[in-house]
Amino acid sequence: MKRIMAIAALAASICLLGGCDFFRQLAGRPTSRDIEAKRLRIEREAEAHQRRLDSLKLVQKQISDSLATLDSLRNAKESMVSTRQLATSRGYDLPYRYYVMIGSFSSPANAERQAGKAEQAGYPATRIPFRNGFIAVGVCPSNSLTEVYASLRKLRSERFCPKDAWILNNE
Repeated sequence: MKRIMAIAALAASICLLGGCDFFRQLAGRPTSRDIEAKRLRIEREAEAHQRRLDSLKLVQKQISDSLATLDSLRNAKESMVSTRQLATSRGYDLPYRYYVMIGSFSSPANAERQAGKAEQAGYPATRIPFRNGFIAVGVCPSNSLTEVYASLRKLRSERFCPKDAWILNNE
């Protein structure tokens, strides 16, 4: 009977002193609080790692889409010209990377007329002066090659758009 009482007293003291954490602490082992903190830290690190992986997948998809668009441009024998070849002075900056060019004119009046046709159809036009004196008319500006290529294909069905429209690459 004394033995049972001693065991019961020991069990009661263990419960009052914090259960296993008391003995874990005495043995220099992590307590349940330490284990929970470690679990939360591991979860946060896993979430951060997953965000990095998702970001990487997004960049890979964008690169893949751009490469597919470049292949489509090459296969369709479309023109894409860089501003290094055509731009006027160093001070002329375009706000977007790509433009669909719907004409290049030696006469400013002709450039204005083409820009007016585009604007009447709902496409705001940008007039871009070139070193050789020509004024080009660009529409559908974008920073995405995929978007500008889709715009070029859509514009080809518009009455004001010439069949030889091309893409300006503003690098």
